[in-house]
Amino acid sequence: MPAPRPEPAFRVRLATDERDRLAAERLRYAVFVEELGGDGPGVDHAERLERDGFDPFADHLVLVDPARDAAALDHVVGVYRLMRAEHAAAAGDFYSAGEYDLAPLRATGRRLMELGRSCVHPDYRGGTALFHLWTALADYVSENGIEILFGVASFHGTDPQALAAPLSLLHHRHLAPPELRVRARAFQPMDLMPEAAIDRRRAMLQVPALIKAYLRLGGVVGDGAFVDHAFNTTDVCLVMDTARLNARQAALYRGARG
Repeated sequence: MPAPRPEPAFRVRLATDERDRLAAERLRYAVFVEELGGDGPGVDHAERLERDGFDPFADHLVLVDPARDAAALDHVVGVYRLMRAEHAAAAGDFYSAGEYDLAPLRATGRRLMELGRSCVHPDYRGGTALFHLWTALADYVSENGIEILFGVASFHGTDPQALAAPLSLLHHRHLAPPELRVRARAFQPMDLMPEAAIDRRRAMLQVPALIKAYLRLGGVVGDGAFVDHAFNTTDVCLVMDTARLNARQAALYRGARG
């Protein structure tokens, strides 16, 4: 029986230079464009970079495997784009505001942060890569006094009927309370099936792993989906009020062990 592959000596940091930022955009291209078939005005196919106008204003949390080639922009194996309210003010708004009316979140008067462009290299999925990212993310949230996290998360494909069961499940079981219930601008209803008609187990199998992880941490969804044809996705808006996490979920989010 072969010996288990050793865990990489991961490092997590905010992108500190152009090499880190380009490597993050290269990873995003590999996942969102090559793997999932996305496209858009900011995609640079010649250089294999996925970027947009919000990137220069945000912080980029990168997961680095030092064993990979930094000179080839291959060292970043996971990424999160973090956009605090002050970043959004400089950029003109949050990315999510193009898809959802964020007025309910703004009206809370609480510290907001948008999570975006989250992805992990295929070779590192199923291990501890996401755990390392989330541990660092929790530290960032704490250091910056963030109270509400939100961002769009995606199903692959643009046919809502093919996603009727999981979208309906999210609507019936995980809809945000009214005070946090953002609404899709190009409104695609999510309640496509009555709750009694949903095979919950089969529906959850269609829910992407990242969305399921947010739900386990107490995340809720906004009203309606947004079909992003350019990115070849159907998006939902996840919202997480950090004050509502129960003790076990909060420990997991902070990266506690045992």
